[in-house]
Amino acid sequence: MAKNLGSYQSNPYLWRLQRFPVKNNLLFLTFFVLCLLAGAQNAAAQANRRVIQLSGIVTDTTGAFLPGVNFYVPKAGRGTTSLNNGFFSLPLLIGDTVLISSVGYKRQTYVVAPDAKEFTSVIFEMNPDVTFLKEVVVTMPTEELFKEAVLALNVPLDDTGIDPKNMNAELLALMVRTTPMDGNANYRYYINQYSNSFGDKFHPLYNPFLNPLNWVKFIKDLKKKKKEQDKAIQSKY
Repeated sequence: MAKNLGSYQSNPYLWRLQRFPVKNNLLFLTFFVLCLLAGAQNAAAQANRRVIQLSGIVTDTTGAFLPGVNFYVPKAGRGTTSLNNGFFSLPLLIGDTVLISSVGYKRQTYVVAPDAKEFTSVIFEMNPDVTFLKEVVVTMPTEELFKEAVLALNVPLDDTGIDPKNMNAELLALMVRTTPMDGNANYRYYINQYSNSFGDKFHPLYNPFLNPLNWVKFIKDLKKKKKEQDKAIQSKY
């Protein structure tokens, strides 16, 4: 059953349509159709591109594995990171550009070749990004004042030229407990923790105390150790 929409004055939607110029309507429709065609062409081009699996290892210049290296595809907005053993794996399309970056190393780019195999394996070597600061020279007014300052230290040295106090076991243990990590050690610790958390993200954490096989092995070791102690006692008599 058809309904009467009424006049332009009584219907607000018809009133707005009447006030909107026809020329602007045509321009808007033309722009909308062009956007749809561009999107359809882009989707068709994406569908025609082959998918490959890029896997490999990331190392530094010495050959050591690098964990936590970022692999990012800007156009797709996705990526991954390398594990503790430097391994990574990422699905890509032909022609994709991958940005490879890590703190303390120079950024690299990798472009998937048109003739790339379905399963491609590569090895990336990251070059360190070193920033050299200006040198600082500390000088004394005269050489005589420098000698006097060194002699005033009065450091008791032994035959090896080392202060025995510096080799004290308790002092060394205290320094190990209280001395904070330097920049390199702190970075390594953070990357290892990040890689472990990323690797454990897709499965529950494993508690070795809840594994019955571990308890069986532990009890067997206790019994074996008890037998060895009994044999040792019997051998004395």
